[in-house]
Amino acid sequence: MDFFSYLWKAPQLEPRPSMDTQLIGKRLTLRMGDPADWRAWRYLRDMSRDFLIPWEPQWSHKSLDYNFFCGVLRRNWREWRHGKAYAFYIFLQDQENAKGAFLGCINLNDVQYGIARKATLGYWIGKPYAGQGYMTEASQLVCDFAFDALKLHRVEASCLPHNEPSKALLKRLGFDEEGYAKEYLQINGRWEDHLLWGKVRPSSHSPCL
Repeated sequence: MDFFSYLWKAPQLEPRPSMDTQLIGKRLTLRMGDPADWRAWRYLRDMSRDFLIPWEPQWSHKSLDYNFFCGVLRRNWREWRHGKAYAFYIFLQDQENAKGAFLGCINLNDVQYGIARKATLGYWIGKPYAGQGYMTEASQLVCDFAFDALKLHRVEASCLPHNEPSKALLKRLGFDEEGYAKEYLQINGRWEDHLLWGKVRPSSHSPCL
């Protein structure tokens, strides 16, 4: 085995946060989804359908069904347990209702350790809550989780070249635009070009272990 193969296969410290993990911000609480969230999730995605479809994989005729939702949750739970991805549901804090309003979702996908120590950020927010800074707060909470709790070195993201809100969001979060990928992902049934972004662990965060 050569030296680089040894480094790749050598044991690495891979944190496994509890599935009860909550990320608490000034206005938001982020947590794992639950079957009881289906009605709020379905309502928000249905009312935001035209707002979301241009930026997402093609919706099927079952995209809002309870069984579809539970399938998504089962995948989220499995990936969380295995340390492969971390999905958070975004809720508005409310003093009178601890659960608050459901705003959208944000994920850390394709978590890698070894010599990579990185993950990919993905997110969506319902139309009524767009443009109010909620996704900026949620994304910062998740990036801090990636660097502090997961001990990752790098978070990546991508967006369509004409998605101005996402471009502005990533710039606010300190991501650098790093490249342009032809036909990178299937969006609404078509292979679309994407801008590629990256953010490396800030020096203010604890060093990688």
